[in-house]
Amino acid sequence: MRTLMTALALSAAAITIQPAFAQETEVQVPETVFQQRSEDVISVLRGEMPAADVFAAGFLAAVPAEQLTALMTQMEAQFGPLAGLEEAKEQSGTSGIIALRFEKALVRGPLTLDSTPDNKVIGLLLNDIQPLNDSVAAITADIEALPGDVSVLYAPLEGGSNPILSVDPDRQMAIGSTFKLYILAALARQVAAGERSWADVVTLDRKSLPSGQMQNWPEGSPVTLHTLATMMISISDNTATDILLHTVGRDAVEAELVQSGHSDPARALPFLSTLETFGLKGSPENLAKYVGAGEDGKRRILADFEDDVVGRPDRISPPRFTEPTAIDTVEWFASGEDLRKLMQRIADLPDPTARKIISVNQAMPKTRREEWQYVGYKGGSEPGVLNLTWLLQDDADKWYILAMSWNNPAAEVTATDFEMLAQRILPLRR
Repeated sequence: MRTLMTALALSAAAITIQPAFAQETEVQVPETVFQQRSEDVISVLRGEMPAADVFAAGFLAAVPAEQLTALMTQMEAQFGPLAGLEEAKEQSGTSGIIALRFEKALVRGPLTLDSTPDNKVIGLLLNDIQPLNDSVAAITADIEALPGDVSVLYAPLEGGSNPILSVDPDRQMAIGSTFKLYILAALARQVAAGERSWADVVTLDRKSLPSGQMQNWPEGSPVTLHTLATMMISISDNTATDILLHTVGRDAVEAELVQSGHSDPARALPFLSTLETFGLKGSPENLAKYVGAGEDGKRRILADFEDDVVGRPDRISPPRFTEPTAIDTVEWFASGEDLRKLMQRIADLPDPTARKIISVNQAMPKTRREEWQYVGYKGGSEPGVLNLTWLLQDDADKWYILAMSWNNPAAEVTATDFEMLAQRILPLRR
């Protein structure tokens, strides 16, 4: 349930640091300076120059030199050795596009220099990855080499079509906050039936723990269902999620899960709120009781939890989340095929509101987004759990899904590695 974005990966496989002073009035810098700084970036990534000689202090405060080294290790693991600077194309006095050539990919993105005389790097975004001579077989081998369990499905949304890439698509996986798509789908179904309106106003009467922002909003704030749904999907707001689950009804969300064709509802039910999950994972005693109970017993435990906690995070002991915790028992579960079926139902909705909400945070570089007519996204993560799921529509109006899940109960999983794989997978449709 942690926000997927990190300092090194604000979108798929991206480095983004743009301090406020990056927006100052630009000063014309000789092209040779931009070229030289581009070469210097390569030297830092290769360990041939100290990062402090090239990157501004503000940049390194957010992305220390050790993280640059770690990123380089991850990129070379995905794309082979760094051959050098492919291109340094200046666009204005202090900014331009650089391209790094690896054995298996070109990695491009904007580079921004400080306008002071030392012209140090204050912004770097490497998010445009162009695979070179990549293949389904090579990517599949890299997926299967990841520690733990991995499931990937890249396929037309329509059932029965041959997938573009498929690795264990029927395996039940912990999907983290991607479960929130089931709540969105259930809400959209109620709106379509005339039971609710996106403009309906409810009261902020319960809260959860982050990710999100609404846990900091005043209690009793009026908020529309549309706002709650947008916060739930776009920034994975847990408070918005729990209010919607309570408003729509656990029974309605569970019915949506079953009706969507989920292949193992017994594994996924009861459908937990985020605060319930935090409460269970933060209490070894309650966790053991819950895991050992049958479905009826679990529902009684959740009813008691609601009576005791009533949406008050201060009444639970939050988990430390320093390592994977009960990710194979207390989580939200779905296979890649289950997510395909759910996305098919969302794509088929006559009202486009749910699809527009999913499209607020597309988690995809601009150059990749331009290859699609529509991009929608929801992901989820906690220690040992990572899911990336895209709903995509091409210019011929054909729908696709890319659903990627990685679970490891023994260790943390690395978001950047998985996101780089996604950037290699997406071009395979061509």
